[in-house]
Amino acid sequence: MQNRIHSRKYLEPYRKKLRKSLTPAEAFLWKQLQNKKLEGRKVRRQHSVENFILDFFCYEEMLGIELDGQVHFNEIATESDKIRTEKLNQLGIKVIRFENRMVFENLPEVLERIKASFKS
Repeated sequence: MQNRIHSRKYLEPYRKKLRKSLTPAEAFLWKQLQNKKLEGRKVRRQHSVENFILDFFCYEEMLGIELDGQVHFNEIATESDKIRTEKLNQLGIKVIRFENRMVFENLPEVLERIKASFKS
């Protein structure tokens, strides 16, 4: 049997809790990504891969989108994010990151960078 790496059952309660309590930046970006609004790509929110829960994930593109708030702006969090990104890259998932404020201040650029990350 293949080792399941997506949507592991034990993470389901955490994913549900996170979906119900999106940060303002996540909720703002989600409005632009839900219902295949961006280039017809299906994007999931709070999707798990192995033990990681990504803010947004497009399976078709194997693309993870992470939004970073103040909690990410210290040496320990930066190193942890780097290791996490490397592990996801090893699984074939490209990860792109945006600061929360960028979502509010420059949404068109954020959406363009996401589209530019699409393979096709």
